[in-house]
Amino acid sequence: MAYTLDRYPREESPRLGAMALPPEAESVPRARRWFRKFITPYNPACSIDDCVLMISELVTNAVVHGRADGHWVVRVEWFREGGSLRVEVHNPGLPENVRLRRPDANDAHGRGLLLVDSVSDSWHAGTSRFGGTMVCFRMTDAWPS
Repeated sequence: MAYTLDRYPREESPRLGAMALPPEAESVPRARRWFRKFITPYNPACSIDDCVLMISELVTNAVVHGRADGHWVVRVEWFREGGSLRVEVHNPGLPENVRLRRPDANDAHGRGLLLVDSVSDSWHAGTSRFGGTMVCFRMTDAWPS
């Protein structure tokens, strides 16, 4: 696993940090631990626990649904944009496969994006700048002015 911290984010470069994780189940708790460790010193006003929960869901989806012929990684990046915190998760999957589902009560899977939709202030999915899929969520008022 590799990680990067951007100690002095600026308006033209608002990234606070990034992780590159192998596409394996163990990456989910690693992502939770490292995000918590590196976001805490920035003292966001939003719930770190909520962000960690959503990162868990998105990294799990990236590991399960990401596809590539060769070596690939799941990338997690987090940004301070004004008063908002934006977290992106990238994988080499197909962006058109990302959809919000409404699973039945006895369905074992399919609640990850529903959870992100209900906890975050907003979220969206699209094409990653690395190729593949990017899903992100935003927490507004993470740093009130």
